[in-house]
Amino acid sequence: MKHAKHTPKPTAAPELPPEVRPGQSIELLKELHILTRDGKLNQDSRRKLKQVYHLYNFIEPLLKDVLQEKGSVSLVDHGAGKSYLGFILYDLFFKGLEAGSHIYGIETREELVSKSLDLAARLGFAGMSFLPLSVAESTTSTELPPTIDIVTALHACNTATDDAIDFALKKQARHMVLVPCCQAEVATVLRKNKGKDLGRSALTEIWRHPIHTREFGSQVTNVLRCLQLEAHGYQVTVTELVGWEHSMKNELIVATYKNLPRRRPTERLQEVMAELGLDEMKQRFYTPVTAD
Repeated sequence: MKHAKHTPKPTAAPELPPEVRPGQSIELLKELHILTRDGKLNQDSRRKLKQVYHLYNFIEPLLKDVLQEKGSVSLVDHGAGKSYLGFILYDLFFKGLEAGSHIYGIETREELVSKSLDLAARLGFAGMSFLPLSVAESTTSTELPPTIDIVTALHACNTATDDAIDFALKKQARHMVLVPCCQAEVATVLRKNKGKDLGRSALTEIWRHPIHTREFGSQVTNVLRCLQLEAHGYQVTVTELVGWEHSMKNELIVATYKNLPRRRPTERLQEVMAELGLDEMKQRFYTPVTAD
């Protein structure tokens, strides 16, 4: 009597953590060390995934806005690091688009650029490029197109956020998403001029002590950045990037070009710099030659 051959049942795919979005590439999450090899999340990687997804929620509507108008979308991520954000954006949004949409990761550390290029090739993410450039260098690089739709810069240190704004303005970006990091330039100028300003205004007491100079300088820097963007016709929203609990730098600036009136924010920017003794920084926080 012949016995029927026993066909082994296919092994069920491991159940993924509920935090992982449907359609997300499991291989990518493993390569980014967000998921362990057996598909698990530890506490640190769970927090990291939450951070990236939370930021994705801010960026997705901007991507859809550009896509609806143009049929394609380009994005530059400055200070990309290991390109967590770029890869997640591509996996969840870009990989289903027609040819013509592209993500560019800008990062000075060549070893990280090399690793990102290798990972994009292995995953078949053809619409991703990575360039070993500083933010300032990327502004004039011929390896980038003359215009870019969306510019992101997350925790780009010191003046790199300002360079990213300069890049976005010169590339006529429709949207910017910025999470500023430390910037010592304004605080340095405040500190340098503190002696002569102390007798001029009681407001100088706000930054008389060194720790206050540092913190006030950081606050003022972001205020000047927002006024600069408004002076170029952008609508600016400033909020807290909830979910980045591990970082004190938790401010999120989202700017969308609306061709808004420029005269008032231009005048305000100049008045704030004059009042705080920051006139020498006009080249950093430049405004259009003419304001309507």
